[in-house]
Amino acid sequence: MLKRQEAVLPLAFQRPLYPEGPEVCHGIILHPPGGVANDDQLHIHVDLAEDTHVLLTSPGATKVYRSTTNAYQSMEITVGTDACLEWLPQETILFDGAYWHQQSRIELDAKGFWLGWEITRFGRSASGERFSRGCWKSTTEVWRKGRPLWIDRQRLDGGSGLLDSPFGLNGNAVMATLAWVGAPVDRELVEACRLWWRSRDWEGDAGVTRLECGMTARYRGPSTANARAWFVAIWDIVRRQFLHRPACSPRVWST
Repeated sequence: MLKRQEAVLPLAFQRPLYPEGPEVCHGIILHPPGGVANDDQLHIHVDLAEDTHVLLTSPGATKVYRSTTNAYQSMEITVGTDACLEWLPQETILFDGAYWHQQSRIELDAKGFWLGWEITRFGRSASGERFSRGCWKSTTEVWRKGRPLWIDRQRLDGGSGLLDSPFGLNGNAVMATLAWVGAPVDRELVEACRLWWRSRDWEGDAGVTRLECGMTARYRGPSTANARAWFVAIWDIVRRQFLHRPACSPRVWST
């Protein structure tokens, strides 16, 4: 149950939903302007008590408009013992000329779990726009009792060679990362995630890597829909093995 919430507009937490029953709280992080630009700063703090399970998402894509200075989002998350947070926002679209820095720090207690993803489109590619100016930076850190479990730092400058390099986007517009952290995964689970991708005839590249205490999946390609479909499949596989329940898509996601 949601015990306390506090928000300063324009960022807000919509009322909790329980489509899976009282054991799992679904919440929607709402930013009514629909986009961020010059010097906008969004700060999110989440504290999960022991034996709780929360899924957070967004009602639509986050748009980062052209700007001259950084827009910024920070997340501070604490996950209690035997608790789980699923951070599953819809995609972020960076307009040409956007400056966007997002930073997340997750503190896991004993037997706490975190699953999160980020799906980013660089430029409004449907209209032929490329990310020729601007800067995107993303840092995610997951810790447990002073020990780092996973630290991921990424940066892409608009117009850089990484847009077309095989070591970067390789000419694609979409890059996405999913991470499950808090418990080791076996080779069979990793192979099931890879097999699901290989069974689709989709453009793009994808891979899964085991961590000491979890795993990551990465995608680069032309389609946010394909990235999310694969991530939802991985989410379902992980949920069934570790949380003993299937994936349940939030109501705000389009079908």
